[in-house]
Amino acid sequence: MKKFFVIFVLFALPLGAYLFFASGVNNFARLPVLTQQIYQLESFRSLEGGEEEVSFDNKITILGFPGVEPIDYMNNAYHLAEKIYDPYAGFNDFQFVSVVPEGSEAEVEELKQKISKVIDLKKWKFVTGSSEEINALFDSLNTNLELNNDLSSPNVFIIDKDGKLRGRDKDDDGNELFGYDTGSIYVLNNKMTDDVKVILAEYRLELKKYNKENTEDQ
Repeated sequence: MKKFFVIFVLFALPLGAYLFFASGVNNFARLPVLTQQIYQLESFRSLEGGEEEVSFDNKITILGFPGVEPIDYMNNAYHLAEKIYDPYAGFNDFQFVSVVPEGSEAEVEELKQKISKVIDLKKWKFVTGSSEEINALFDSLNTNLELNNDLSSPNVFIIDKDGKLRGRDKDDDGNELFGYDTGSIYVLNNKMTDDVKVILAEYRLELKKYNKENTEDQ
């Protein structure tokens, strides 16, 4: 009897644990899609110089709305830079896009100069548009959040490579989590970091599968 018990402990329990966690990975490998289609960026003008076009296509995008006075977004920008941008900017198809109203270009440059002291802004894009375009973009996210009168929001949003809004279909309070409050270190550390990891892992798995299938076909 003791021998069977020892065998059970040594082999059955680890196998059961493996199957449990393996099924968990399969069940939670994808970050839920909350909005299928959002307003695109083609009508917005890039502030990066040159003819660079900023797009959601084939990019995992962290979308933000600093508002009319982007310099007031400084603390939020530092939080994002430290907790999200810096750890994941090395991922090839990862980008930040901040949308600001026309006429805010000078403050954007001041904000960029300050942030660039702590991170490389190569993958942090700023685009400008009219108030109508910014409202149209925000409204198309179809969230339970509102854009402030100055066209700002403390929340940022995860947009996938197909231009779909990702988030949690059931957060701690039982409701959907559409955006991540950049004013909250708790939210960035305990929610957004995890969700960014999930969507990056999702695309890594898809890329591995694609490469494997191509290798097998050759």
